[in-house]
Amino acid sequence: MKKLVKKIGIYFIALMLLGLGVIFSYHQYELSKESNVLENKGVNVEVDHNKMNVYTEGDGEDTYVFMAGSGIAAPIYEMKGLYSKFSHEHKIAVVERAGYGYSDVSNDERDIDTILAQTREALQQSGNKPPYILVPHSISGVEAIYWAQKYPEEIKGIIALDISLPSQYIEHKMGVVDSWTVRGMNLLTDMGLHRLAPSKVYNPEVIKQNFLTDEEKEIYKALSFKQFLNDDMKNELLHVYENSVKSEKLPKPKDTPILLIDAIAEQNKDSKYTKYHRQKYAEFAEQIHIADVKELSGTHSIYLYKPDEIYHFAMEFMKQTNERLME
Repeated sequence: MKKLVKKIGIYFIALMLLGLGVIFSYHQYELSKESNVLENKGVNVEVDHNKMNVYTEGDGEDTYVFMAGSGIAAPIYEMKGLYSKFSHEHKIAVVERAGYGYSDVSNDERDIDTILAQTREALQQSGNKPPYILVPHSISGVEAIYWAQKYPEEIKGIIALDISLPSQYIEHKMGVVDSWTVRGMNLLTDMGLHRLAPSKVYNPEVIKQNFLTDEEKEIYKALSFKQFLNDDMKNELLHVYENSVKSEKLPKPKDTPILLIDAIAEQNKDSKYTKYHRQKYAEFAEQIHIADVKELSGTHSIYLYKPDEIYHFAMEFMKQTNERLME
């Protein structure tokens, strides 16, 4: 009986390894095939011996810099529905951090000073000079706030899209189970297992909507499969606590106008987390000389669902800000 169980176990392990080998080979084959559609959109500049990509569109006095949230593997395509609203009358720049979109994977530790230095250098090299109006989503809010703390003269304002504040990342420090989950998912992605769950790799809503052409949708999928939860994204998540601590040790960016857009899903509008999040936003806004909080009904990827409303809020906020600064 023991011999039979042992034999079954060996067969099971062998089949599992064979299956993983097949999936890995298929993933590599698909990456090779998909590389044919990945024609760079933007300007590749060299930063820290790696290529970083910056996409610029439109023209105007103000430059709105769009900064993607964690795991948004193809920012130029996923955020197009929003930034195209801005580029009709303003200049926009989409910065793809290391490991995102057309940028190289840097394989560094993703500390906030390195991330910020790379973003600033990439913008400068691509011809986008400060001051900027930052439009961060989710985790990139930490970088945007830190930027305003370190170089306030470079930031004209921040339009924050459902960001988590540095204090929130500190209060909800990632536990051992969560950190190992991130590491495990990163390993599974290296093996190509994310090919089995495409709806978790890219946002199906991007495919459903019509702000991308059919060709752009294929590129969006290809970039997502290529970059999904790579080492830079993993390290970014694993170091968000330390990065947030650095920000919290500095004075609040009181002189930087900040609009906080809070996305609240209808089913969660009365939840404890929503009330907590609303309170944290209000407390933060009270510490900024010019600040406002606007709530929008929708999920975390609010830029996909309410681009017109976001644009309207941003324009009104910056208009009122300019009027107050001229008084």
